[in-house]
Amino acid sequence: MPPARVTVVVPTKDEEGLIGEIVDSVRPFADDVLVIDGHSSDRTREIATSHGARVALDGGRGKGEALRRSLEQAEGDIVVFIDADGSHDPRDIPALVAPIKAGDADMVIGSRGKGGSDELHGTLEQFIRYVGSQMIMLAINYRWNVRLTDSQNGFRAIRRDVGRQLGLRSNLTTIEQEMLMKALKQGYRVSEVATHEYERRWGTSKVVVWKLWFAYLWSFFRNIL
Repeated sequence: MPPARVTVVVPTKDEEGLIGEIVDSVRPFADDVLVIDGHSSDRTREIATSHGARVALDGGRGKGEALRRSLEQAEGDIVVFIDADGSHDPRDIPALVAPIKAGDADMVIGSRGKGGSDELHGTLEQFIRYVGSQMIMLAINYRWNVRLTDSQNGFRAIRRDVGRQLGLRSNLTTIEQEMLMKALKQGYRVSEVATHEYERRWGTSKVVVWKLWFAYLWSFFRNIL
């Protein structure tokens, strides 16, 4: 069989500060770089195009919808998602895709539980976010008899055909949690590799706990059964 091709997807919205660097830094590990943009008002799309990325617009409904569209537009057999704020290390991409290429996994999540994070501790909001995500992770582990450590990290790889078959519905950042739960529910193999989450180098987080906590709980209860 021919070697599996890799598409790296970078979801963006007003990320002109780092997008050129991100595209350049993922290129050594990708056969295809797709920037899926949320109708940025700055030069994000122009810069991404000038650095050689394919650029497509999402429907303006959020990160989840952007990732769902990217799965349809990806050209590679394996799709890697990475943020545009500099919090993920592109040099971890080979470790993410290796278990899939070896036929040992269908999806691989970059684990902050194993690799650490600069953004999960230090403020009350970060603490609440961490505790909430760990409670959800605990329930997922017992529901499907797995021992994973990170259900919500956006840095992950998945077989393109699997991603398309999951029936993802979320338009929000709950997409990562939904992706994991539906993969486990449908019997796909999910594993983790240690990756470190660095403090973002551009922009501000779009995950506001007090606005999204109900969405995460609703996503959890909708998919746990």
